[in-house]
Amino acid sequence: MRQVVLDTETTGLAADRGHRVIEIGCVELRERRRTGVTFHRYLNPERAIDAGAQEVHGISEEFLRDKPRFREIADEFLDFVRGAELVIHNASFDLAFLDAELELLGGRGRMAEHASVLDTLALARERYPGQRNSLDALCKRLGVDNAHRELHGALLDASLLAEVYLAMTAGQASLDLAADAPGGAESVAAARARSGARVRVLRAGADDLARHEARLDAVAKACKGQPVWRRGT
Repeated sequence: MRQVVLDTETTGLAADRGHRVIEIGCVELRERRRTGVTFHRYLNPERAIDAGAQEVHGISEEFLRDKPRFREIADEFLDFVRGAELVIHNASFDLAFLDAELELLGGRGRMAEHASVLDTLALARERYPGQRNSLDALCKRLGVDNAHRELHGALLDASLLAEVYLAMTAGQASLDLAADAPGGAESVAAARARSGARVRVLRAGADDLARHEARLDAVAKACKGQPVWRRGT
């Protein structure tokens, strides 16, 4: 299976108000392995960049002045993503901008006509309900090193998202391999090691265990009975 992990940077937050794409970064995965193949372009948006957006990505209008327009790289970009599954964090944002760029060209359709999409933000919210699921938060939770991420950047963020996605779905890979493995399903640890993701294991300390017991005491008092976690112990 071919997947393309994709991220963009833009002149602002609203594609429907004429904001444009200024950077596209893509990282290719095949069968859950990084191939080393990337697609990366800076783009001249032919408009001003909002100050707030520039604070996030650090890309200036002066830097982009001699860069190609989206129309000049559109065919190359579509050829790169065509037929792949796009892995995007908060996909609706990036797709809105890319669809707006394609609409300006006419006759190029929408991104959904060229590739399928997997939204890792939706996946993270399903896996970790009620928790922060920004890219930085997921990097911290899954042990992906993002210390070098001082500013947002499309290729940097696509690379980090590739690591996050592989770590977040490592257990799923082990289930997919179960039918092929003579000894049964591959362990989560083995799948993570095979994917190359760096995963940090956090163990509960004495203070954590004490707070957990105190919480169970409160549940027992409120319910006038022992919680299921304590039954049979």
